[in-house]
Amino acid sequence: MLEQDSRDGSIKMEFDFDAVNEEDSPFPEVRASVSNIDDPEMPAMTLRMWLIGLVLCMTASAMNLFFNFRQPAPSVSPLALLLVCYPIGKFFAFVLPITTYRLPRYLGSYEFSLNPGPWNIKEHVLVFIMANVAISAPYAINAIVVTQLNYGVQVDYWFSVLLVVATQLTGFGLAGMCRRFLVWPASMVWPQNLVTCTLLNTLHAEDDEEPGSITRYRYFLLVLGGAFFFYFIPGYLFSALSVFSWMCWILPDNIPVNQLFGVDSGLGMTIVTFDWSQISWIGSPLMFPWWAEVHIFFGFVLFFWIITPILYYTNTWDLAYFPLNDSNPYDRYGEVYNVSFVLDASNRFNLTAYENYSPLYLPATYAMTYMLAFALSTCVLVHTILYHGRSLLNGMKKIRVEQDDIHAKLMRNYPEVPDWWYLVCFFGFFLLMVVVVEVWHTSVPVWALLLSVALPILYVLPSGFIYAMTGQGITLNLLAQIIPGTLMAGDPVANMIFKAYSVQTLSEATSFVQDLKLGHYIKVPPRATFLVQFVGTLLASFIQIGVKQWMFNNIPDICTPDQPSFLTCPHNQVYYTASAVWGIIGPTRQFGKGTLYYPELYAIIVGAILPLPFWLWQRRYPNSWVKFVSTPVVLNGVSYIPPAAGINYSAWFAVGFVFQYLIRKRNFAWWSKFNYVTSAALDSGTVLSFFVIFFTLDFPKGGLFINWWGNTVYTKTADWNRLPLKAIPPNGIPLD
Repeated sequence: MLEQDSRDGSIKMEFDFDAVNEEDSPFPEVRASVSNIDDPEMPAMTLRMWLIGLVLCMTASAMNLFFNFRQPAPSVSPLALLLVCYPIGKFFAFVLPITTYRLPRYLGSYEFSLNPGPWNIKEHVLVFIMANVAISAPYAINAIVVTQLNYGVQVDYWFSVLLVVATQLTGFGLAGMCRRFLVWPASMVWPQNLVTCTLLNTLHAEDDEEPGSITRYRYFLLVLGGAFFFYFIPGYLFSALSVFSWMCWILPDNIPVNQLFGVDSGLGMTIVTFDWSQISWIGSPLMFPWWAEVHIFFGFVLFFWIITPILYYTNTWDLAYFPLNDSNPYDRYGEVYNVSFVLDASNRFNLTAYENYSPLYLPATYAMTYMLAFALSTCVLVHTILYHGRSLLNGMKKIRVEQDDIHAKLMRNYPEVPDWWYLVCFFGFFLLMVVVVEVWHTSVPVWALLLSVALPILYVLPSGFIYAMTGQGITLNLLAQIIPGTLMAGDPVANMIFKAYSVQTLSEATSFVQDLKLGHYIKVPPRATFLVQFVGTLLASFIQIGVKQWMFNNIPDICTPDQPSFLTCPHNQVYYTASAVWGIIGPTRQFGKGTLYYPELYAIIVGAILPLPFWLWQRRYPNSWVKFVSTPVVLNGVSYIPPAAGINYSAWFAVGFVFQYLIRKRNFAWWSKFNYVTSAALDSGTVLSFFVIFFTLDFPKGGLFINWWGNTVYTKTADWNRLPLKAIPPNGIPLD
């Protein structure tokens, strides 16, 4: 039954029953990537692992928090740390003493060694797991920054850090309760983990350079060096190569040309940019599987290159009065919506002031994003029921949802983490969240927190099934805004905290489950994985809030559109827009019957129907290409717009086409050896280069700016200045 589900669903893999008799995974992709042997004596929880992991992860978490406020924003990927820690681990194994030390009897007489042997794959993967859950910018940071900057509510360090810890680690407890459904079954493949397993097994199995070839690590260093020095060109010397809107330079005042071919606020139809941080803004195109890139780009072309321009140029919903692509909401006078005009002294909604001021208008791409979110909210549920419903029901009835494969059997050598450990984490950090909202008087009632955590509890398994089989994450953004916007109308801060807690709990739960599966593949003791995830996430929360405090105390004009180092806070602007739409104006006034955007609600019905024809067709014709269609991926893949611009998708797909299709098809040997190394090297080199540029050229004494045509030409275009198609009438847009 589960095998049939995987055939009919979107896992894109074939099930081979013969492999079961060979004591290996029934999936050929897993067999090619994951070892089916284990050494239970191999040390994992070593002192050098903790030292390397904590130093690298805390540094990377600080860097990524810094980049969270920049547009475009490179990031330190966990894969980059996986490669960086490899020579460090080898070096430690070479220089540290091999002496075994014994603690005094009153400390337990435990024995340990600074150097228990060669740097091994289990230590290596634990560093990666720590990075995977700890180095990303926490979602709750958006609520903190918007509360400070946009709503004028000052929050202290301890409120910030406890809010981040609670939102990060509640999902940790939830993840552990999903292991029997999302980790232990062989059919839960988690395709993104196969990339990591391939690289880990390669690094630890092939250390010698083959004649006439180059090792992966030497290649990594060469590409990293090239990316480091090259980024000085688009990142500082010739920034027009980053904002490469060459058609807009030729026709700077032609608004339709700038909107369609622009790079900053346009749809990116020029496709070309020479800035890796622009290309990889939504994720490295060398990491996504080709079928997923096709799904995502198809959705981008359909919704943002076809439907959005049609709506915009026909002035549907008065869209033509505003920029085509922007993160800001607007008022009827064409100005950025001033939320303070509709708030009272207690930061609550003032209906009289709202009626005297203006409704809230959305730019075209933002209106499209909401429409897609409405469709996705029902599409993901229907898709899960149709494609994975039988598996889910089977899992609810039995402890083991399917027969153990070789990896599950090998993991029996290690004591499992008791469920009560995860339950303590879940309830403990939920209670911490209660303390945060009560002690700091956030106006979020406890019953609202219960609703907030109920959403990820309901969605974690459906979302996990899709994530495990397609590699595409699903968020709770829409539901986590509608519910508090309806029940706590007019209170934007409460809305943001509700949303941050709900969304982050689900995203962290899926991230933790993904790493539990990676530890399962590499045969790491589950309790080691538990500790690494917990400690890394906890410490990173303190580090990242400290970095945020430093930035806002020391960097002038941060989060303003003209910030010299592009620290414009794009994610926070989107978060603020959402808080205004849902928390202040409210769902009823923005999307209720008789409002401008009411037709968008029909997308809920469309989303529910959308998976049905594809499911029925593949049931009728099982070998048809239709069985590979995943409608949630098409809808969800374009959710980065805004703040992403069109170039972040068009250039991303162009590079993905070269590496994930052409090179993979024509030279699979090179692709399998160097593709993911190339991605990690480009990410790492760009990040290091940007830090050098920022701290040596941009930041000291107001910065050193090279004023020449190559750094200014793009600033004189309608694309850069975000000009709308139509001028606002003298008395504002008429209200019907």
